[in-house]
Amino acid sequence: MPMSEVADTQSVSIGRGRVVVAWQVWFVLLGAIWGCSFWWIKLGLRSMSPVDVAFTRLVAGSATLLVIAMFTRTPLPRKLATWGHLFVLSVLINSVPFTLFSYGETHISAVLAGLINAITPLATVIVTLFILRQEAFNAKIVGGLAIGFVGVLVVIGVWNSFGKNQLLGIGACLVAVICYGFGYSYARSHLSRLPDKPVALAAGQVLCGTLQLLPFSLAFGHVKDHRPLASLLALGALGVLGTGIAYILNFHIVRHAPATIASSVTYLTPVFAVVVGIAFLGESLSWNEPVGAMLILTGAALAQDRLRRRPQRARDAVRTHELT
Repeated sequence: MPMSEVADTQSVSIGRGRVVVAWQVWFVLLGAIWGCSFWWIKLGLRSMSPVDVAFTRLVAGSATLLVIAMFTRTPLPRKLATWGHLFVLSVLINSVPFTLFSYGETHISAVLAGLINAITPLATVIVTLFILRQEAFNAKIVGGLAIGFVGVLVVIGVWNSFGKNQLLGIGACLVAVICYGFGYSYARSHLSRLPDKPVALAAGQVLCGTLQLLPFSLAFGHVKDHRPLASLLALGALGVLGTGIAYILNFHIVRHAPATIASSVTYLTPVFAVVVGIAFLGESLSWNEPVGAMLILTGAALAQDRLRRRPQRARDAVRTHELT
């Protein structure tokens, strides 16, 4: 069965039978894939430099999406203006934040990186309100932003004494999250009403990101002589699953789930990031990290309440959501 039919029918054919898979299953699977991305990045760094990890995942992701586009006979965008928007979006959603998260994880744990990623919904609200001024204030939004800001301070543990490298890692991840905030707002304004199919836009976006990082990978990248098999497998999973298949799952969920539910997959991602970081990397979890994450997510949910009165905007934001 073509992938387009899978996305439209909520079911997958296996043999002669037909197994119906509810969107809730894909929702959990998508959260797991994006949560595991921080684990895969950490493993990938054992073989490559941060820019090479980001470049490799984009190469694998774009190849996966191009194959799906070919299999489903979905043409890539034809208008030059559309490619211009995809190029800008890939800077904000793919090439820059992917590199920053990879660099950040050379100095901080995958658990902390995953929890910082939870700031993404809050960053999107801040960009929408303060910079683009696309929405108006109300008491609920202000309260949500205040709670979220306290959560950021708690999850980072501002009372701790950090070394220079740790601060660089935290700062890189925070800048990556800010890029996501700008990216989702940009997508709402310029991509939400394009006639191109989601797979075509996703393939074009990730392909642009691949081309953006190519010269940086050639100039500054470094592949280590010793490349553990686990590291190579992780890079493959990061690209094929986290930067390829995840898009398809995301579009499927947006199409079938309520908009407010679909856009909340970001809240599930940190849970998986913490679980796999502790279970497979042996990382620790300080009390302030889950407490801060809960404050961040609570504040973001409160601040987004007004924004989510418009279901189409929530859907548009999720269409381009590709967290680490």
